[in-house]
Amino acid sequence: MMTERVRDFLARNPDLEPPFLVLDLDEVKKRYQTLATEMPFADIYYAVKANPARPILSLLAGLGSCFDCASPREVRDVLDLGVAPSRISYGNTIKKDADIRTVWDLGIDLFAFDCEEELEKLARMTPGARVFCRIVVDNTGADWPLSRKFGCEPEIATDLMLMARDRGLVPYGLSFHVGSQQTDPLSFNSAIATATGVMGALRSKGVHLQMLNLGGGLPAHYDRAIPAVGNYAAVIKAALAEADLNGGLKQIIVEPGRYMVADAGTTVSEVVLTAQRGDQRWIYLDIGKFGGLAETIDEAIRYRFVTKYNGAATVPSVVAGPTCDSCDVLYEKNVCQLPAALKAGDRVHILSTGAYTTVYAAANFNGIPPLQEFYI
Repeated sequence: MMTERVRDFLARNPDLEPPFLVLDLDEVKKRYQTLATEMPFADIYYAVKANPARPILSLLAGLGSCFDCASPREVRDVLDLGVAPSRISYGNTIKKDADIRTVWDLGIDLFAFDCEEELEKLARMTPGARVFCRIVVDNTGADWPLSRKFGCEPEIATDLMLMARDRGLVPYGLSFHVGSQQTDPLSFNSAIATATGVMGALRSKGVHLQMLNLGGGLPAHYDRAIPAVGNYAAVIKAALAEADLNGGLKQIIVEPGRYMVADAGTTVSEVVLTAQRGDQRWIYLDIGKFGGLAETIDEAIRYRFVTKYNGAATVPSVVAGPTCDSCDVLYEKNVCQLPAALKAGDRVHILSTGAYTTVYAAANFNGIPPLQEFYI
């Protein structure tokens, strides 16, 4: 959807040159408050990587959010707002020695890891820090799976947490991620069960974990309807109760990113060119994979397009970006139904683009400047 505040902004600023993003901060506030109401048992750690714009971070900091950071830069951006280090986790499992030391020196003491070498780094440079091990779980149902690159097998996690204890770290908890844009709330059932098994194995060896990090995965509204966040909350609450974790843990964490900001943003683009190539119609926009729409890789995230030709006849259309790179094609396998009347110079509104767009925009590829941003 496009919020009324975004509509009003566009009506008052018709001469702004595309492409640009407009993001409604009131929608972000609403999402945070809804999540806090639906999941009162969890601490909200906003995934800064989704959109690190200062207006968003400032808003969430004022609402009491905690923050999941992936680099020293993100940590500093949050600390600069007066957020206490105790409200920040370093959730990236892939860290340079220098970055670990920098973040530790800034007061952060909660770190993620998922392999022995990363654990050795933390033991060497952050003595006494709280650590949590990321386990791999099934990502079925996610449009953007994450299980190939991150996480270790449950039995390995058990060994790693015992090693953490023996190396002077605090084995604080476990984390998992059910996959970004997870459209099946029931995915949390098996993930929580897997984590519970690891916790039980560790208890039998004298290690009592204090935290479970549920990760992200809460979806935004792209090309199809999605379950309400309350559906996810109900599944998670029931799974935690069945595993008897609510009273046995000091902390439960949830890390929304896409859910918090995606639907608050609309990108305004312009048609650069239309062309008939064989039996296919191609629409070239002034924004593509390198301009902020990198999540169209493998056509995983399916954005919705809105034009002034509402209700007019449509034709199947391949959608591509403006650069001189042949991979800068957004939708070719899954063509889009776009108005037959669409032509160069027409504007196209791309909905739900508040997450993972500005952060992906190249600085100067083909001499194209980064995506402009307006926060209202």
